[in-house]
Amino acid sequence: MTRDWLVCANCAGPVSEGRCPVCRASRERMRQEGGWHGVPPTAVWILVALLAAVAAVLFLQQRTA
Repeated sequence: MTRDWLVCANCAGPVSEGRCPVCRASRERMRQEGGWHGVPPTAVWILVALLAAVAAVLFLQQRTA
C-alpha cells in the first residue's frame, strides 16, 4: 500500500496531501522509512524474488550437470 491511499484520522484527508501537521509528520516518516535509499519497498521485494529465482535456477542447473 502506498501513502496515496492512506487517510488521516485527524483531518480525514489523504495523507499524501499533507493537510494537517499529523499528515505531514506521517508523510515524512513514511518517506524516511520508505525503502532502501529511496527505492520503494515493492521494488526491493521484487529484486529479492528475482535473486532467489536466479539462485534456484543455478542450483538446479548445477545438480543436473
